[in-house]
Amino acid sequence: METGNNLFEEKVITALKTVFDPEMPVNIYDLGLIYKLQVNDQTRDVDILMTLTSPNCPVAEDIPGQVRDAVGLVEGVGNVSVELTFEPPWDKDMLSEAALLDLGLL
Repeated sequence: METGNNLFEEKVITALKTVFDPEMPVNIYDLGLIYKLQVNDQTRDVDILMTLTSPNCPVAEDIPGQVRDAVGLVEGVGNVSVELTFEPPWDKDMLSEAALLDLGLL
């Protein structure tokens, strides 16, 4: 995932961690569903490229809205854009160490 390092971006990541995949008890950030996170330093607009664990996810239409809403609550955020992709397809190798621990795989 592409990302820079700053305090505002950390707040965005914290917001992303409040959104959970409905099929696993792990947040979408630690699942590796966020492929790209770009924050414009001047406008604080946030662009997110993300995927789902499966293209057939029953909440495929809901999760991008949940992500947009969660990030939209970050103080000072500008516009939030969420784009869904399935390239490359998600797989378990994208799980963070925290997710592996939560799922009992580590």
